[in-house]
Amino acid sequence: MKSAVETLNPTRVRLTVEVPFEELKDSLDAAYKKINQQVTVKGFRKGKIPARVIDQRFGRGAVLEEAVNDALPKFYTEAVNEADLNPLGQPEVDITELKDGELLAFTAEVDVRPEIEIPDYSGIEVEVDAVEVSDEDVEKSIEQLRGRFASTQDVERAAQDGDVVTIDLEAKVEGEVLEDGVASDVAYTIGSGELLDGIDEAVKGLEAGGEATFTSQLKGGSAEGKDAEVTVKVTKVAARELPELDDEFAQMASEFDSLEDLKADSRKRLENMKQYDQATQAQERVLEKLLELVEVPIPEKLLADEVQTRKHNLEHHQLGQMGLSIEKYLEIQGKTVEEFDAETAEQAIKGIKTQFVLDALVNKEKLGVDQEELTEHLMRRAASSGMSPDQFAQAVVEGGQVPMLVGEVARGKALAVVVEAAKVVDSNGEVVDLSDDEDETAADAAEVVEAAAEGDADEQAEEAK
Repeated sequence: MKSAVETLNPTRVRLTVEVPFEELKDSLDAAYKKINQQVTVKGFRKGKIPARVIDQRFGRGAVLEEAVNDALPKFYTEAVNEADLNPLGQPEVDITELKDGELLAFTAEVDVRPEIEIPDYSGIEVEVDAVEVSDEDVEKSIEQLRGRFASTQDVERAAQDGDVVTIDLEAKVEGEVLEDGVASDVAYTIGSGELLDGIDEAVKGLEAGGEATFTSQLKGGSAEGKDAEVTVKVTKVAARELPELDDEFAQMASEFDSLEDLKADSRKRLENMKQYDQATQAQERVLEKLLELVEVPIPEKLLADEVQTRKHNLEHHQLGQMGLSIEKYLEIQGKTVEEFDAETAEQAIKGIKTQFVLDALVNKEKLGVDQEELTEHLMRRAASSGMSPDQFAQAVVEGGQVPMLVGEVARGKALAVVVEAAKVVDSNGEVVDLSDDEDETAADAAEVVEAAAEGDADEQAEEAK
């Protein structure tokens, strides 16, 4: 076999391959054997029909077609390996010559990973938010904890902010009561914003037995998005009673003996959360700076496929689970189809560029992934997917996704290397040290890389809620 490579552009090549006919022998033998098992010829046992009879009865062309279809993948793979290419997707194959007994020639056009030169990234500098926990932050955290231990007491007075009311609801659209627009004995905390717009104003001031009507746009159900006339009847009013903020509360709500110890622990937890957010912010901003340093040509077909995949996932998975159509989503977002398409393409380009650049960095730095790192990443992915580690691992293996997970870990390690080399300062001008736990940093970086590569489809869906 002889092959040659022609570069059509930085991301696409054409392979020209010539195969002497004798190299097709195995595929020809396999073709005759396959046809033998599929046809019947009078006077011959099944599977024992001579090749010359098959040629006479069914045509040599049918045999050649079967043999070529069998041989092409093998010769294409050999040509790719010989040229040391990194193909993306399936090739477009064109048989240019087929001379029985002499020669098979074909061309194969395919997208390939572009050659990427990683520049010196040691000069990257980014600024992140400072880790600052105010007394107000601590008090808010304690109040949230206090709220979880609140009790309710029925009261005979008008409902007010913070009360828990028990209500019956009836929604009408164009004068007709909706089949799914009736609900009874619904507990609602006034001011929580968990039900319909306008309900707080409607129920405030009502005593048990009171009734009010208001207009609100429905957020779900059969008449989603339509304005409805909603009648609400209060059947019970209960006041929330918060426990006293004292040492007794601290002992009831935590493992601490005093309120001061509980506040100190809350401050520490808030600091840890903000440090985690700060590290994530540093990784995201370092990645952005790195991508700005590198020119990456994007294969057109790969981009088109990626855009289509993102649209499909958003429309049929994230939005589908919420009962939203793509049209309703765009209406909520106040976006045109053209704006949505442009944003999706931009996110897809960033995702492809992120993978290409970090994969090139993995090769440059010769970064590997061991079993412990892969297992830890699998555990994290399982937790975020809501599956058990065993279920997730089985799904990954059955779906042939192990190389994908290895790639995510390796790219996370590559980003961690760049973050370690970068200068990170906070908004107060203080240098931020992110090198306390390199393994943890790499694991967190893998999640940042994954989010960048996937293009925030989940975030888009969240915006629609």
